Amino acid sequence: MERESFEDEEIAEILNKNFISIKVDREERPDIDQIYMNVCQAMTGSGGWPMTIVMTPDKKPFFAGTYFPKDDKWGRAGLKNILPKLAELWKNERERIYDVASGIVNAINSQKRSVVGNLDKSTLEETYRQLSNDFDERYGGFGQAPKFPTAHKIIFLLRYWKQTGKTHALEMAEKTLDAMAGGGIYDHIGFGFHRYSTDRHWLVPHFEKMLYDNALLAYAYIEAYQATSKEKYAEIARQIFDYVNRNMTSPEGGFYSAEDADSEGVEGNF
Repeated sequence: MERESFEDEEIAEILNKNFISIKVDREERPDIDQIYMNVCQAMTGSGGWPMTIVMTPDKKPFFAGTYFPKDDKWGRAGLKNILPKLAELWKNERERIYDVASGIVNAINSQKRSVVGNLDKSTLEETYRQLSNDFDERYGGFGQAPKFPTAHKIIFLLRYWKQTGKTHALEMAEKTLDAMAGGGIYDHIGFGFHRYSTDRHWLVPHFEKMLYDNALLAYAYIEAYQATSKEKYAEIARQIFDYVNRNMTSPEGGFYSAEDADSEGVEGNF
């Protein structure tokens, strides 16, 4: 989207004429990202990146979405059509926009609530129930495409199985770990996991690699090895560490947060 839309002179002209454009690095400002991700999910039913939010000058959002092409395609509206329509609405129906924006803000604020008390067994049971309902029995993982390697869910299932003895929890964890390790989301040559799978089958990845994804996945594969004594899980963890040591460790001893999806200007070219 950066190359297709934001670096395009025609789109830039529309943006510069009608909007104040702000690009937020979600790695630098996860706090801001979380606020507007909640907005995007509330307005559209889903979230993800790149994320696009249009808001009033006092930062009240009234339009949200993830990927937008330049022109209409694949059943998605393009920025070349969306942006002028939003500018026209702002010019001619500003009160309506403020009403929509205020309603969104009030809805988001109403969802913010603190629950007083301790976590108990019912919380764990409800989490397990929700994960079971969302589990992809055929391909592993949770939900439909795009699929993210949600290591924290796997770690929960492993520990829940250990506590309760419910074998389906272990089966869901192993099915997902095996599918990811055998799919294209895993780099079988250079090791390490890519950001997410664009399809339900774990086949075609978005080629960016994140430090925190690989850290948590190493954790998950190690705990799977501890739970099952299956060497294949220990081997994947070792390979992740090999990748991090080789590609994501700086000469000064720190760690890089991510490896770009692009090489030589092409995503996944390497």
